[in-house]
Amino acid sequence: MKKFAIVFLLALALFVNCSMGEGTTTRIAIVGDTGTGERGYAPGFSAVQNAMRNKIPDALLHLGDFVYQPEPFPNSCPDRYIEEIKKTLVVPYPLRLFVAGDNDLPPKKWKPKASGCWDKIDPLDSGFDRSDQHNPQPRNFEGTRVVGNTLIGIIHHYPWQDPTPWLQPRITEARKKGLWVILAVHEPALTTAWYLDKRHTALKQLNALKPDLVFAGNQHSYERFHSMSPVEDGAFKVVKSESGKYQSGDGTIHIVSGGGGATFKPFADMQKNEKHTAPKDVFDALAKRALMNHFIILDISRDVLKGTVWRVCVQDNPDDKWSPRWKARKKFWNTITLECDGKPEGVTIYEEFSLSRQ
Repeated sequence: MKKFAIVFLLALALFVNCSMGEGTTTRIAIVGDTGTGERGYAPGFSAVQNAMRNKIPDALLHLGDFVYQPEPFPNSCPDRYIEEIKKTLVVPYPLRLFVAGDNDLPPKKWKPKASGCWDKIDPLDSGFDRSDQHNPQPRNFEGTRVVGNTLIGIIHHYPWQDPTPWLQPRITEARKKGLWVILAVHEPALTTAWYLDKRHTALKQLNALKPDLVFAGNQHSYERFHSMSPVEDGAFKVVKSESGKYQSGDGTIHIVSGGGGATFKPFADMQKNEKHTAPKDVFDALAKRALMNHFIILDISRDVLKGTVWRVCVQDNPDDKWSPRWKARKKFWNTITLECDGKPEGVTIYEEFSLSRQ
C-alpha cells in the first residue's frame, strides 16, 4: 500500500507539471480588491469567490487589497481576516501569486486605514522562481514566476521604483522561450477612474518592457485599454479592435480589475472632478469600463491568450447593512448606475478579448 501511494503521488506530480506545460492550456484567475473586512461589500466578495472557484483555474493572481479594517491606525491584524483569506483565496488554488496593496501594508499618515496584514498574507502565496544571482535583484514583494506558457512578474508600487534593471533580463529570456509576459502591480499606470499622470514614469517604464498584459487593481472598477505602443515624449499610439481581438505585436494592454468585493467609487468624470478626469488621449485608448463585481479568467496556450471577464451580479438589498456603493449617500449616485442595475442575479460574460501570435 505504501509503495502504491508513493507511485500515485509521483504520477500526480507528473500530471500537474504536464498540465501546465508548454503544449497545453493554462487557466489563470485574476481578481483584485476583494477586501474582506468591515469596509468591504461582503455579498459581492462571497459571490465573486464562489464563481471564480467554480471555473477551476490552475492559478490565482490577486492584485492586492485583501483586507479593509474599519478603524484608522489598527494596531493588529485579527486572525479572522486571515482565516477567511485562507478559505477563499488559498485553499481552492494550487498556485497563488499575490500583489501587495496599499491597504495591506502598515498604516501611515497618507493611508490611516491600511490593515497591516501583509506580513500574515504574504506567506500564503506560492512564492517566486529562484533568480539568477548574477543579475540585478528585485526588492521585497517583487519577483517572477513561470506559469505554463507565461512569465508573470509582480511589481511592488510602494514606493514606485523602475523595475527595468531586474525585470528586463527575465523578460528577454522568457521571450526567447516563446512565453507570454504578464505584469501585475497594485496601482494602475493608466486609468480613467482617478487619473494621475504617470506617462513619464510608471506607464513609460512598463510599456518599454513590452509585456503583453499589465494588470492592476486599486481602482474599484473594471477598465480595459486597447493595445498601446511604448511611450515616447509623453505620447503613445493605440491599436484599436472593436472585437477585442489583437495580435501579440500590437502593443501592451492595460487592465484594471478591482471588483472583487470592494465598494464601487465612481469614475472621476462621473463625479465632475476635473482635476482627476483623464485627458482625451487616455479616453481614446479606453476599450471598456464598468462599475461591477467581476473577475477575469485567462486561458493561455502557446499561440493564443484568451481573456473572459465575468460579471457577478448580486442582490442589492436596501434593508441590510451592505451597500456596493462607496459613500452611498453622496448625491452623485443619483445619476450613476452600476453595471448590474436592472440585470438578474448571477454570473455572466461581460466581455472577451484575446491575443494571438503573429
